[in-house]
Amino acid sequence: MRDILEPLLHVWESGQIGGLATLVRTHGTSSVPIGSAMLVDPQGLAHGVVCDSAYEHAVYEATLQAARTGRRELLRFDPAPDMPAEPGAGTIDVFVEPFSRTDFAAFREVAEEVAANRRVTVFTVVWHNDPEVIGQHVVTDRKHNTELVTLPESDIFVASYAAAPRLIIFGANTVSAALAVQGRLLGYRVTVCDAHEVGQAAFPGVEVVTDWPHRYLNALSAADEIDSNTAIITIGLDPSFEIPLLTVALGLPELGYLAALSSTTARRQRDDALEAGGFDARTLARLNAPDPRALGAATAPEIAIVVAADLLASRTRQAVYPRAAVA
Repeated sequence: MRDILEPLLHVWESGQIGGLATLVRTHGTSSVPIGSAMLVDPQGLAHGVVCDSAYEHAVYEATLQAARTGRRELLRFDPAPDMPAEPGAGTIDVFVEPFSRTDFAAFREVAEEVAANRRVTVFTVVWHNDPEVIGQHVVTDRKHNTELVTLPESDIFVASYAAAPRLIIFGANTVSAALAVQGRLLGYRVTVCDAHEVGQAAFPGVEVVTDWPHRYLNALSAADEIDSNTAIITIGLDPSFEIPLLTVALGLPELGYLAALSSTTARRQRDDALEAGGFDARTLARLNAPDPRALGAATAPEIAIVVAADLLASRTRQAVYPRAAVA
């Protein structure tokens, strides 16, 4: 739902009725995660994706009918006997319902919590012995897995929205500006921190912080704002800033991704300084150094794409890019 929050809120505030489809269960492989949602707005335009192309039209039509008829139901989509085997062609369960201010009265509260990166969980009755109960929503701030819960007399889909993962880029330059764009596309809340004052215009839609990097990271850690989903990347930092920062970062108990981009010479000097500071080889192995040159990347956008790909690969634990230094 996070990716279609704006059109959902627009329909809700307009007083009109759209259709909402939610992927609640998959049987087999699917490239679309559980909890993905699609809105069919009053003009018939689709926003978001709940399935691969195999069922796209059928799900759209069912969602459109839910908007027109007010019907709330849990539907199963099975592959046709002659359907070629491909990712996303397995059986999926999708809940369709009308979406409006009347149908989901608490949606504004949900939208505000998601937009503010606060935890919010929505419980939706997707099947019940009493048809009048189907489609009821309960909103809470309780932590819960996103899953379909099967009870004796009902099925309840639980959609949990935690704060978006955070990407903190240390060093304000053209590469970090391009990487900030890539980070936002990957769903991160992006912060750019530099010891020197930087104009906000160079980093649209991104939090810009002027502070000593290690001091800012220490403050975030003290405030319990660093966790296993947090990514930290330094780009072209002077050693006087980078070594104290990495000393703090390598000492954090939880961190999702840590990378430093610099020249080969600077990398060797950095590793020597960190080893002299007491970090062993195993600890230093946590420090990634994706190599854009290995893929022929030269411009800031190209370098940013390679770094973003390395971040994504690390998130899924797939080491697909060589670790080296940026020239």
